[in-house]
Amino acid sequence: MHAGTEVVAYEKPQPTAGIHRFVFVVFRQAAREDIAAPGWRSNFITRDLAECYSLGAPVAAAYFNCQREGSCGGRRWYR
Repeated sequence: MHAGTEVVAYEKPQPTAGIHRFVFVVFRQAAREDIAAPGWRSNFITRDLAECYSLGAPVAAAYFNCQREGSCGGRRWYR
């Protein structure tokens, strides 16, 4: 098992409206290096981060969509 330092804490998905896309990308680092957290998250470009820190291509990724649970609209059937 490898140890590391948490740079940005995980935030569970909590979309307020619509469908939101989430992507987790894993890179292999050649050496232990401090990587600064980005100052923004919207329109974040993973390729730029990888280039800045010479990370190369991703070794794994996960992608999912989510939307708000509960009374957020949608069809309702009443009798």
